[in-house]
Amino acid sequence: MKRQAARWWAELPPAAGSAVMATGILSVGLELVHRHVLSLAAFALAALVWVLLAADFVRRLLFDRSRWTAEADTPPALTGVAATTVLGARLVAFGRLTAAEALLALAAALWPFLLVPVVRRLHTRMPGAVFLVCVATQGLAVLAGSLARAGEAEWLDPAALALFCLGLVLYLFALAHFDLRQVVIGAGDQWVAGGALAISALAASKLAASPQWTGDFHQALRITTLVLLFLDLAWCTVLLAAELLRPRMHYDIRRWSTVFPLGMTATASLSTSTATHVAWLTTLGRVVLWIAVGAWLLTAVTFAATVLNARRPDPDRSAP
Repeated sequence: MKRQAARWWAELPPAAGSAVMATGILSVGLELVHRHVLSLAAFALAALVWVLLAADFVRRLLFDRSRWTAEADTPPALTGVAATTVLGARLVAFGRLTAAEALLALAAALWPFLLVPVVRRLHTRMPGAVFLVCVATQGLAVLAGSLARAGEAEWLDPAALALFCLGLVLYLFALAHFDLRQVVIGAGDQWVAGGALAISALAASKLAASPQWTGDFHQALRITTLVLLFLDLAWCTVLLAAELLRPRMHYDIRRWSTVFPLGMTATASLSTSTATHVAWLTTLGRVVLWIAVGAWLLTAVTFAATVLNARRPDPDRSAP
């Protein structure tokens, strides 16, 4: 059993980082609606899995360099950057600013070494994971903006703005390489097309809340935040309709990439409501958040069932 577990863990693809992203953003959203115990539990679970995946990342880098190299230039590798920034944003809410700064530094250091090879190898008709080039970049913008809002370093605001703008460019670049057929045949990561807009809206809301940007520029940020959020909601509507028309009920690790956009949409709605003073977005954010929690539970249950079935002995093999 231990050997099977070790082999299963060793075979985990880079997309496993999306589980940390999904759980971490739920922790952020739950804290925004004052569900402190649930938020803390989600954060603890996300942090534990992040540590395990980080250790495996280092192990592969040191002892399985060929596999590490083969995986490092694929879009799912960027879940490592995105997951790190999500945990950092949650630490800001805890008031653990030094730890959050350390995660920002780590994510910023990894980001160019993973992003550049991924961008170079993009081709046409790619799955939804292609939008991780935007998500990872906007994750840095969100964490930088969160630290600036916490009063730790206002100089991070211009950096957050630059990353935000680059993230929008990368979104358009990813969209040009996205296979639209994935909307109806994707295994879960097609939802990142909407999640990338949600995290862009969240980054914009952090910038809109900054006292550095005033006048017309502040108004432009406010409008941009709302536009990005509404585009995200439009994507989610299309993706949900496609799921209903063509259900895909089997478990796939990419289903965590469905949970993350839902949680991110909820969090972006709550943050946008505060930054733009659009009150009804708070209600929307709360509703979508509990939908995201339900999706997380469903994905976790199907994941556990899949693992247990995989470890169950085959009676044909055990027969003499």
